[in-house]
Amino acid sequence: MPHNEEHLKSSAFITDVVIGMSDGLTVPFALAAGLSGAVSNNTIVVTAGIAEIVAGCIAMGLGGYLAGRTELEHYQSELKREYDEVEQMPEKEKQEVKEVFAAYGINAEGQHLLAEEMAKDKHKWVDFMMKFELGLEKPDPNRARNSALTIGIAYCVGGLLPLSAYFFTHTPHDGLLISVVITTISLFVFGYFKSKVTGQAPVAGALKVTMIGLVAAAAAFLIAKLVGNV
Repeated sequence: MPHNEEHLKSSAFITDVVIGMSDGLTVPFALAAGLSGAVSNNTIVVTAGIAEIVAGCIAMGLGGYLAGRTELEHYQSELKREYDEVEQMPEKEKQEVKEVFAAYGINAEGQHLLAEEMAKDKHKWVDFMMKFELGLEKPDPNRARNSALTIGIAYCVGGLLPLSAYFFTHTPHDGLLISVVITTISLFVFGYFKSKVTGQAPVAGALKVTMIGLVAAAAAFLIAKLVGNV
């Protein structure tokens, strides 16, 4: 029988979607809920909500871009360092190769043989050291750009869901009631699929994500009410 291994792929993409969508669903929702307790006009809530979504998309996307660039620059810096080390101190690097294999239970003879074979190809040697000594995988050179776009778009989509209720209602109170329903369903569905693709209990994960979002909105609403009554 063929053996099909099921492993999570495109983890970077999934991570970016989770970051953007989770913040997009909770932050604009909390802001709109807070404003609903302090103003009497939907236009104010919609204007502030859209401004927050635009600012959030830019800020979150920029954060994803900088994180991706930092990861790539760090990898390139360490790669150069490893090439310098195998050129200037090969015996020390061979000893580090032996230590890696020793951790896997390879005896001294096997360690020596593997280290000598590894040293015959400088590029494979450096690649081995990057992965097993430093724990670094070569990042996608487009990672920064893709991360920025994915996070920004996910944030925008997530933010428009709770805010959409205020487009079709006449008062912030009515908008809030519908927004709570839309956001609760969205948070649950998002939490369910997030947990499913990451190998966690889907229902438990969905409930956790939903509760975090609702608690954030409730806190913002109560604070706005308290400030408005001062």
